[in-house]
Amino acid sequence: MKMHNPPHPGEILRELCLKPLGLTVTQAAEALDVSRKTLSGILNGRAGISPEMAVRLSLAFGTSAESWMNQQTQYDLWHMERRRKKLHVAKLSAA
Repeated sequence: MKMHNPPHPGEILRELCLKPLGLTVTQAAEALDVSRKTLSGILNGRAGISPEMAVRLSLAFGTSAESWMNQQTQYDLWHMERRRKKLHVAKLSAA
């Protein structure tokens, strides 16, 4: 079942991982060994979770990389489905 308007993974990261631990963006970025700008982009929904970031998050927070990738995929797919009618794609079938 598709989720209705899933939250950006950055929102989940901020609310369920950083806030409960009292971590600042700078502290979390240092722990993840990424730039503050990179992490800020994710937290503010301007960037997505890459496979590398998913692994970093899984190591840091004891989660699975797959869960982070699934969240990103659900978010991306939901937003793309909303634009489905704007895509100009020809239906293909076997002759």
